[in-house]
Amino acid sequence: MGTSQKTLTNTPRGSASSRNRAMKAAILIESLTGNTWKAGERIAANLQQENWSITGISPVKNPDHKSIQDADMVIVGTWVHGLFVVGQSPWGIDGLRALPAMAGKKAAAFCTFALNPGGSLDVMTRELEYRGAEVVGGLALHRSKLAAHAEEFAIRLTDSTASK
Repeated sequence: MGTSQKTLTNTPRGSASSRNRAMKAAILIESLTGNTWKAGERIAANLQQENWSITGISPVKNPDHKSIQDADMVIVGTWVHGLFVVGQSPWGIDGLRALPAMAGKKAAAFCTFALNPGGSLDVMTRELEYRGAEVVGGLALHRSKLAAHAEEFAIRLTDSTASK
């Protein structure tokens, strides 16, 4: 398990919603076939059920800067490319490197994959930290389980930001 996954806890659904302050999230997505975009929309819908506001959903290559500025958290998603068992990496890493500085922002990463995400989340985490964000975690979403994994990711995010 990569370091980006260790920071999120897995607690029962609903445990954080009564303690959660209203969070605002910007979602940035790099998608080729539409699966990663669909995952981002599902994550947004699940977060909205937990009373989060979504400031915007935009492509990583053309981010909505106001959405990022208005958000407490920036969620970045991309898809994994590479060979079946080696060489996996997040697609569009140059897009992440071109994102604006995010000092004072929390961030989370997700990637969609078919066979093996490899170290994609760790690479994404490093890039977001380099932009100044405090990365609270990430999750790899299998393309055949987008709905379940998007819900799990949203639950983990709400739990990780719950007031203690």
